[in-house]
Parts: sequence; structure tokens; C-alpha cells
Amino acid sequence: MSAIIRPHLRLSSLPKFRPRLYQQIRQRRAYGDIKPPHPRGAPGQLGSTEQPGQRQPQYGVWAPKTRIAVGVVFIGAMIYSMMTEEPSKLDAPSIAERDLLAKRENGVTENSPMRLRMEEFIKEQQKEIVAELEQVDGKKFRIDTWTRENGGGGISSVLQDGNVFEKAGVNISIVYGTLPRPAIEKMRVNHKAIDPDVQSLEFFAAGLSMVLHPLNPMAPTVHLNYRYFETANPDGSSNAWWFGGGTDLTPSYLFDEDAIHFHKTIKDTCDKHDKSYYPRFKTWCDKYFYNKHRGEARGVGGIFFDDLDEHEKDQENTFAFAQSCLKAFLPSYIPIITKRKDMPYTEKEKEWQQIRRGRYVEFNLVHDRGTAFGLNTPSARVESILMSLPLTAQWRYMYEPEKGSREQRLVDVLREPKEWV
Repeated sequence: MSAIIRPHLRLSSLPKFRPRLYQQIRQRRAYGDIKPPHPRGAPGQLGSTEQPGQRQPQYGVWAPKTRIAVGVVFIGAMIYSMMTEEPSKLDAPSIAERDLLAKRENGVTENSPMRLRMEEFIKEQQKEIVAELEQVDGKKFRIDTWTRENGGGGISSVLQDGNVFEKAGVNISIVYGTLPRPAIEKMRVNHKAIDPDVQSLEFFAAGLSMVLHPLNPMAPTVHLNYRYFETANPDGSSNAWWFGGGTDLTPSYLFDEDAIHFHKTIKDTCDKHDKSYYPRFKTWCDKYFYNKHRGEARGVGGIFFDDLDEHEKDQENTFAFAQSCLKAFLPSYIPIITKRKDMPYTEKEKEWQQIRRGRYVEFNLVHDRGTAFGLNTPSARVESILMSLPLTAQWRYMYEPEKGSREQRLVDVLREPKEWV
């Protein structure tokens, strides 16, 4: 039997048993080939009680044939177990692992998954926007790059106490995760492509979020967010997808020409893709960015949309629309901030700005779905999510603006949204 087993036995294939075999070899050499020292000294040495010519005891392996037989049986059983045991099943790679490998091997091309194309696009836009805002302010943004345990991460670009912006943030976030059953059921209301029978589902989310709070109360706050969401099948292919986003202007003092320019720039962008987009998404924005408890809009609006999937247009056309909207930000806002950043203002006007910022905070913490989603995402980066809040704000008890004042005119417009173009 040993003659049959021996040609097929290789120590390299049995790493777990190699130390035990080496230990047996060392023991055999120790007690077979090398004689242990005599306890009372060797013959002829000082202290030895053995007489010359006296026969010394021999040391060797105990029951060598029995040990060999036991070893042969053990090795045979081990080989039989290795040959008949079912191979362990490896977990399928996650979409985060698939995407990481794809980027390493091929980079990002037009044929890459939309996940990677959206990620690359928002990173490019973040660099371009930050560079332009640094030119306006004269100070540099702080750049923080962070990673998530389950894949993804983000880049937070924040400027505080600048020359123009009291606080400004331009952040991107890449999220890989798993949706639990309750979240799946909720999303199926708007996305029937999601499998209703699964208990969990991998998802991917990527977006660029920006909020700029200028120092000067004559310069308006602006918000922007464009995002992509996707659920994945077990093989990594797309299961359901959609785009969302928008941008809106929040002035403390209303200049009609600013609102008109902002809305016209957005409308021109929308019209290039679908003439129904601007009126639909402008109305959506007025309804979404609304402080219900105050009975007034957060600002003078812009556009807002969500859940744009295959029922609206195909993926490529919807991606092109989101790209155009994000690229339209700089021409929609830079002329406004350039015109207003150095205007003179009074302490009273600064106080009004603080009160309006309080309304801004109320909406973000009470009504905004994006803030709630971010804070409820496991391993959320809270500092990046709350970047949207201003550095300073005020809440004055029972404050009412004077009738006929510029402050009162703003409130009147916020209570009855206007058509600006």
C-alpha cells in the first residue's frame, strides 16, 4: 500500500502536515543518530564512573514498524478526504470589487458601466468648479479625500472664512452598499424593475453636492446637486437605475435680474434636451424646496427632478441631460456673485441675512430627503453631509420685516413663487 501512495504524496500539497513530518524527522535524528550525553560523563572524562570497555546502551526509534503502519493509514485517510471533500464555494465579487478591477485593467471609457462614467464626470466637474471659485474668492479650498469600508469614498472641498464666501462646499460622494428589504419595497414604488422577491440588493450611488454661502447679504446662496443611483444583479449587471438633481437660488435681498439670469440659463440648458423639462422641473423645485411649517419657499427656485429612469428616456440621453445641467452652473452663478460680492451693506441687512439663513437650516434639517438619506447611510461622513449648513445663522423670536421694505418683498415672493422666464 505504501508503494502505491508514495509516488502521489507531495509535501508541497500538504502544508498543514509539513511541520509535523519535520518534527518527526528531527526526533528520529536526535534519538537515533546522535547519542545523548551520559549523565555521569563520557568514558575517560573527569567524573565518569564507566569503566573502559564497558558496553553502552543503544538508543533508537521506539516501535518503528508500528509507527510506519500508523503513518501510512493516516496519510491514506487524509488523501481520501481531500479527494472526496466538496470544494468550498467562494463568494461572488461585489460590484465595488468589480468596478475597482475594471478601472485598474481598462480605465474608464464610453463602454464602461454608467457607475464609473458618472464617477469620473463628477470628479472632473468638481475640479473645474473649485478652481473657478478659488479665482473669485482668492483663497484655496481645503481638500479631504476619504474612503468607505464597503467601497467608494469621496472628496470634500470646503472653504471657510474666505474673502467672498463665508462657507462654501463642493463635495462628491461614491457609495457602495446593500439595501435591506424595507428599502427595496419603498423604492419599488417608483422603480418596478427592482426584483420584489430578494431580501437584499447591492446598490451604487454617486453625486456632486454644492452649497455656497457668501459673506455679502446682497449675494445669494446657491445650491446644486446631481446624482446617479443604481441597483445591481448578483452578476454585477444593472438592475434598476435613475438620475436626479437640480439647482436653486436663495437670496436674502432680491434682485430680479439675478433671478431672471439664473432661470434663463437653466431653461436654455433644459430646452436643448426636452422643452417640457424646464416647466416641469421648475414647478417640482418650487414644491420641493418649501418650508411647510413657515408657508414659504426656501428661495426663488430653479429646477429639481428625481427618479429619471428608462420610463423617461434611455440612459445615455438622461446622462447627457445631467451633464449639461451640471456644466451650466458656472455660467448661471458666476456673473451674479461677481456683481454682488463687493456691494456695500449695513448691519441691519447683515442681520436679515442671518435670519434668512435660519430658514435655510430649517429646511435642510427638517424636510430635505438628501440630508436624511445621507445621515441614515451606514458609515456616513457626517461632516460632509452637514457641509450645506451656513457658518452663522439667527433665530429671532416673532421677527417680522417692515411693511413695504425690501425684506418684506422677498417674503411676498417666497410665499407666491414667480415665473421668471
